[in-house]
Amino acid sequence: MSLEKNTDLTYQRARQALVDEISSKGISDLRVLDAFLKTPRHLFVDGAFSSRAYQDMSLPIGYHQTISQPFIVARMVELILKGNIFDKTPLGTVLEIGTGCGYQTAVLSKFCRKVFSVERISPLAERAKKNLKSAGVKNYLIRCSDGSLGWPTYKKFDAIICSAVSRNIPDSLIKQLEVSGKLICPVGNEKNQNLVLVEKKENNKITKKVLDSVLFVPLLTGIVEDEKL
Repeated sequence: MSLEKNTDLTYQRARQALVDEISSKGISDLRVLDAFLKTPRHLFVDGAFSSRAYQDMSLPIGYHQTISQPFIVARMVELILKGNIFDKTPLGTVLEIGTGCGYQTAVLSKFCRKVFSVERISPLAERAKKNLKSAGVKNYLIRCSDGSLGWPTYKKFDAIICSAVSRNIPDSLIKQLEVSGKLICPVGNEKNQNLVLVEKKENNKITKKVLDSVLFVPLLTGIVEDEKL
């Protein structure tokens, strides 16, 4: 067996082990588990952490940012898919706040026509594009912009996922949510955070549900162009 094939097999086994682990922790949507089985997380982590790529843990990606813990990514994706019975592209458009290295973008891309992703740190946005290209993902659009303001030009989305904690969910995100859409965002401070699921009902009625305790980096405003952040 060639070294390349042996490496691919090792990664496949590692992904299966990861899927088994997040399944044991409560992820039950088979579509989500299959997406994690098919998403090469090792392409999105820094080389120094490649041996930990398929461990269920967050990892540094530079600029004081992290690639999220797989279980938390799976949990958020499962929440926005819940109740949607369509197997193929169950969502139209999804807005992701906090592209990071692009891993969550790659997972989300399997469930929608297109992922619109916002990253405030320009070098990370460029790295994410390269990572996604390496992973063969095409149905996404990344913009370097202030995520607290939502998508730079007004647009409505079937689902919105925010990958940074805010003391309050920005109104700008709720306004960009379609009727019957779902928004999931960590809310709290540096020490106490919970995922909050927002649903927009008919007549623009908003419901909020507080869920799991989590730990995310803060949602910051502005744009960062400097490589040496």
